[in-house]
Amino acid sequence: MIRSNRLQLVCFAILFCSMVTVAASEEPAGNWRPLMDGKTLTGWHAVGDGTWTVEDGAFVGRADNEKLYGLLVSDAKFGDFTVRFQFKCLSGDSGFYIRTIVKEPEKAHGLQVQVGRTGSGVGGIYESYGRAWVSKASNELEKSFTKDDQWNDMVIEARGGNVTVHVNGVKSAELKDDPSRPEGHLALQMHSGCVMHVLFRNIEIRQ
Repeated sequence: MIRSNRLQLVCFAILFCSMVTVAASEEPAGNWRPLMDGKTLTGWHAVGDGTWTVEDGAFVGRADNEKLYGLLVSDAKFGDFTVRFQFKCLSGDSGFYIRTIVKEPEKAHGLQVQVGRTGSGVGGIYESYGRAWVSKASNELEKSFTKDDQWNDMVIEARGGNVTVHVNGVKSAELKDDPSRPEGHLALQMHSGCVMHVLFRNIEIRQ
């Protein structure tokens, strides 16, 4: 009887450990939360010039040589997170701001990850109204992972002073122990002074 009980306890322990392992492996995927509903601009607000709409489930920004930048800013602020999304830049110069603070009339201060076409520094990290480029892929590497006129996947991980960017599965930029702002808004950018047509979809965050 004692031997049987021991065998049952061992089996139970193995089963329990297996369940914990499976739960742990599944947990990260379950933590992703959408930041857009695919139908409206709910959760975001526009600042500056240009027009933001929702078309076929995507945020679409259009502008024609506007004087001011056009921003779509998250209502909420975020600190440590991983954000993933898809982008397509058909014309112009765009970006995805993290931990930004917007000052009037439309100045987004903080780190911006470049979104654009090949040769614009896609996936690089730029500090607006600060240090300018702080991490950027070589021209050769950028050409290898950027897909013009197609959807591109971008993942930005921000943990304290460490920021890592991947574009289409390739690491495009990285900061370590950076003294940038620990919390702020997310924002999508349309650059002033050019013809803009940029799309973002499937924006999700994990905190």
